[in-house]
Amino acid sequence: QVQLAESGGGLVQAGGSLRLSCAASGRTFSNYAMGWFRQAPGKEREFVAALTWSFNNPHYADSVKGRFTISRDNAKNTGYLQMNSLKPEDTAVYYCAARSLPGDYVKDTSYDSWGQGTQVTVSS
Repeated sequence: QVQLAESGGGLVQAGGSLRLSCAASGRTFSNYAMGWFRQAPGKEREFVAALTWSFNNPHYADSVKGRFTISRDNAKNTGYLQMNSLKPEDTAVYYCAARSLPGDYVKDTSYDSWGQGTQVTVSS
């Protein structure tokens, strides 16, 4: 499995922006498809964004479409989640995840490596 470590979380006012990073190590990052999930207090972990296995096409949850952008730089072994126009309801712990096999990118069970998470808090 690849090891993942998120960074870039923090406190931001509504309407602001943050860029989360996901640093990969231990295995060849380019061999893994990646995704981002989040978990708010008292709620289940939910899908945010992912790049597809074959062509790195981006897919987003409806709640973040048009505001968030997922990307990766294999040369730097790093994935990113650019978050713009943040809303208080985006407050959550954000996790990056990687999967070594094709699967349903929306389901967290499709991923076999997870980071420790980074807190994002959006104030109103």
